[in-house]
Amino acid sequence: MADRVGWGIVGYGWVARDYMAPGIRAAGHRLVAICDPGEASRRAAEAEGARAHADLAGLLAEPEVEAVYVATPNHLHRGAVEVLSAAGKAVLCEKPMAASLADAEAMAAAVRGSGIFYGTAFDQRHHPGHRAMRAAIEAGRLGTVTAVRIVYACWLDRAWTSFQGQDNWRIDPAQAGGGALIDLAPHGLDLVDFLVGDSVTDIAALTQAKAQDYAVDDGALLVGRTGSGVLASLHVAYNCPDILPRRRLEVLGTRGQLTAIDTMGQVAGGSVTFTDGVTGAVEALPFDLQASPFLEQVRAFGSALRRPEERAAYSAERDLHTMRLIARAYGHAGARAA
Repeated sequence: MADRVGWGIVGYGWVARDYMAPGIRAAGHRLVAICDPGEASRRAAEAEGARAHADLAGLLAEPEVEAVYVATPNHLHRGAVEVLSAAGKAVLCEKPMAASLADAEAMAAAVRGSGIFYGTAFDQRHHPGHRAMRAAIEAGRLGTVTAVRIVYACWLDRAWTSFQGQDNWRIDPAQAGGGALIDLAPHGLDLVDFLVGDSVTDIAALTQAKAQDYAVDDGALLVGRTGSGVLASLHVAYNCPDILPRRRLEVLGTRGQLTAIDTMGQVAGGSVTFTDGVTGAVEALPFDLQASPFLEQVRAFGSALRRPEERAAYSAERDLHTMRLIARAYGHAGARAA
C-alpha cells in the first residue's frame, strides 16, 4: 500500500516495544530494523521480525528504513537526531526533545539545516478523545476558553526498571535532565497548544522531592498563560500511587467545560464529557475507544511523510519553544527554592 512506511527504531526499551512497535504494525506499516546496545532488546526486536543492530550505523545501512523513531534516554536524543538528519531520514523523536535546552537547540538547528521531516512524539495530540475535545472547542461549544487544568501523575520509584533489567534512567539527572517535570509536563504544555491553538508564553513552577529516594524531582506544579490569556495549570508527579485517580484534563470556557478522564497516557480509551454552562447537563462526547494515541501518531506521521502538505502540523520550532518553557520552569522552581 502507498502509505506503508518502513520504520527504524533507535532505543528498543519498553515504550518502543510495548507501544510504538505495536502501533507500527496496527497502522499497516513495517518495523524494518532497530538499534540498541542491549542484547536483550535486540533479541526482543528480532522475535517480532525486525532486524537488530548494536549501533546506529547498522540501522542507517538498512535501505528500507524511511522514518526513524528515537526512543533512547533523553541525553542521547541529540546525537541520534543529528546523525539521522545528516542522513536525510525522517525523524520522530520522543519527548522531551532532549535532556538540556542546549541539546534541543542543536537538534532544531540540525533539522533546520538538513530540511528533514521532523516531529517530536507528542502522542497525546493524537488521542481520539483529545481530538474530539479540540473539535468541540473549535465549534465554539465552550464559548471563550478561559483555562486548562491538567493532572498527569504516576508512581515511579527507584526500583522501577523499564525493560529486562535496564537501569531506571528517568531518575538520573545526567540522562533524563530532570524528573517528573521534564518527563510529564511537556505533554501538558503541548496539549494546551493543541487544544486551544495558542502556546503558553508565561510560566512559573514549584518542584518537590517528597516521596521518592532519588536525585530528581518527583512532583511539580506549573502555572502558565498563553499569548491570548488562557490560564493553564499542570500537576505532574512520580509520587502518586497508580491506584488513585491521577489523569484528568479539563478545559473551561464561558459556556461550558470539557472533562477528560484517563485519556492521558499510552493506551486507548478513557472518557470525555461536556458540561453545559447554562443547564449543567452533562453529555458524553463520542470518540474511537479502540485506537491508541501511538497508533494514531504512526498513521498521522506516515501520512505526512507521504503528503508534504500535511507537515504543517509538525514544528521543531514549536517543540523547541516547549523545551524553553521547561527550562524556564526549572529555573523558576530553583530560584524560589533558594
